[in-house]
Amino acid sequence: MAPVKKSILDRLNAGEVVIGDGGFVFALEKRGYVKAGPWTPEAAVTHPEAVRQLHREFLRAGSNVMQTFTFYASDDKLENRGQNLKITGAKINEAACDLAREVANEGDAMVAGGVCQTPSYLSCKSEADVKAIFKKQLDVFIKKNVDFLIAEYFEHVEEAVWAVEVLKTSGKPVAASMCIGPEGDMHGVSPGDCAVRLVNAGAQIVGVNCHFDPMTCVKAVEMMKVGVEKAGLKAHYMAQPLAYHTPDCSCQGFIDLPEFPFALEPRILTRWDMHEYAREAYKVGIRFIGGCCGYEAYHIRAIAEELAPERGIVAPGSEKHGMWGAGLEMHTKPWVRARARRDYWENLAPASGRPKCPSMSTPEGWGVTKGHADLLQHKEATSSQEMKHVLEMQKKTKSSA
Repeated sequence: MAPVKKSILDRLNAGEVVIGDGGFVFALEKRGYVKAGPWTPEAAVTHPEAVRQLHREFLRAGSNVMQTFTFYASDDKLENRGQNLKITGAKINEAACDLAREVANEGDAMVAGGVCQTPSYLSCKSEADVKAIFKKQLDVFIKKNVDFLIAEYFEHVEEAVWAVEVLKTSGKPVAASMCIGPEGDMHGVSPGDCAVRLVNAGAQIVGVNCHFDPMTCVKAVEMMKVGVEKAGLKAHYMAQPLAYHTPDCSCQGFIDLPEFPFALEPRILTRWDMHEYAREAYKVGIRFIGGCCGYEAYHIRAIAEELAPERGIVAPGSEKHGMWGAGLEMHTKPWVRARARRDYWENLAPASGRPKCPSMSTPEGWGVTKGHADLLQHKEATSSQEMKHVLEMQKKTKSSA
């Protein structure tokens, strides 16, 4: 019989580092298994081998968490704006749980069932309607006996609280992760206040994911920690940021960048940026450290390598790699062998090779959030009239920037 794995709370209570996985929708879109725009996870049913392989790559890189590929796997999202998939949310959620469990059993990893924000909330549906969506996903997670639950990618703390309130009824550990920066949620609720509300709702782990780069996310989580401690509460902390530099982003994050989503590669973080992120996150007290959109296995491997002394283990994915680029000592060219040291890469300022590109962009700040007519959910495909409207809005926004 396989040994019983420690739970997420047992690990965090003991001060251990838990390494999350990376971004699935972006990685699988690049590989041709996910459609950009809807970003829905039907690949768990249609191409399970691709999802399974990505789980395995993250596991080999050092991940302790196999998060189910259930991002936007709610029926209201699956049928939004003309998508009308023939695959139900329940079928996707079940397949995703099975894939995550299969790979988690191959190593020291836990399965986390994940829910995220809904089109129904942005369309001002009732609390009962939105909670019913989370409950449908939760029913699958309970049936499949995931190890813990994550409410992630919430722009509004109100909806995140509703998600936590549903997930906590399972009796399983609950993590809550918002896609916010230091400015707070889309209604200006500060990170500290967001965290307090989430802990009071029942979350034992709080933090941020997506929308911003690692150092911005670390700063936001640090603000959460201050708020929780000031309120006399206790929690563990997590960060799963973007793998892109976002110094020019405003409250909405990278979605406002004109490069989103097809021209973000010049912003990608190097593995040495990831070493810095892992160390900084650890220093401020974050112990659940992973990634989101843009993260590939080598980014997670860099986190695992940086924190190997604290964890006491080296991930299998580092066997060929060699710590701190040591494998370069075997390179044919002597000037490349000279780069086989950590301080070289840590102090390098990488060139983009794009002479005419600016260092930063001007975000498209439309100021559209919950309740705005442009965000209302509908099953019909986007009409030519709607496209004309959004193009006019885009032109207007750019002219006023």
